Amino acid sequence: MHHVSIRTADIHRAIAFYGHLGFAIETQFTTGATLACWLKGDLGRLELIQIPQPNPAPDAFGDEHYVGYYHLSFDLTEITPNLLEWLAELQRSAPEPIQVLLPPQQQMIGDRIYEVMFLADGDGLPLEFIRLQGERA
Repeated sequence: MHHVSIRTADIHRAIAFYGHLGFAIETQFTTGATLACWLKGDLGRLELIQIPQPNPAPDAFGDEHYVGYYHLSFDLTEITPNLLEWLAELQRSAPEPIQVLLPPQQQMIGDRIYEVMFLADGDGLPLEFIRLQGERA
């Protein structure tokens, strides 16, 4: 995958939020009459596009009837041994409060055991953070 594109109400707020997750500006550009950029980090590449007259984002996490793209998922297996500690450090160093949609918890997916959590970005979009803990014996 080349990149994931996110439409945002405030590109500067979004750059700061994703910058806190380890993304840095790779390229800035305009698309039509609006600001845009590519961010790159260990977790991949994102495109941010500022929407001049934004409507609120749908509640993809809270609305069980929502249809469409649900969330981005970032694999932190190689980055941290514990999502709770990673989250605590992220919250301590964040310039603004970070909304936790689902605190870290274990989840079985097939024969693998994962630690998963969900956060919301500045526009309220759900982001999953996942870490492989092991396989079922």
